[in-house]
This record gives sequence, structure tokens and C-alpha cells, in this order.
Amino acid sequence: MIDNTHFRITYYSHKDQKHITRNGKWDDKCRFWKSKIGEALCTYFDIDKQGYRTAKKSWTVRYE
Repeated sequence: MIDNTHFRITYYSHKDQKHITRNGKWDDKCRFWKSKIGEALCTYFDIDKQGYRTAKKSWTVRYE
């Protein structure tokens, strides 16, 4: 991903027990990585909540 790219990300939130869609922005603190048990993770900046969030296992990204 390219810095300052805006997008919409959809993934299942275990906290909310449903699929959620967020407006996100990619910056130098965002990353794709794996947890200690091997799950795929994506950390991004949530524009709506003004903080970093992490999507786990699978997600869908749509560019604006």
C-alpha cells in the first residue's frame, strides 16, 4: 500500500459480533503482519474513530 492512501475496509469484529466497514488511511505506522499463532493481521488508521485498528484473519479493501 502507498502512504496517504484512503480506502474502506470490511472485516468481522469479534468485539461487535458482526461485519463492520471503516474508512481507513494507510500511513508509515500501518502494516501487514502475522500474530504469534500465525493469524494474518492488518493494522490501519481508522479515520472515523481517529485511531489505529487491527483487522484479523480476512478483510476486504476498496479504494476510493
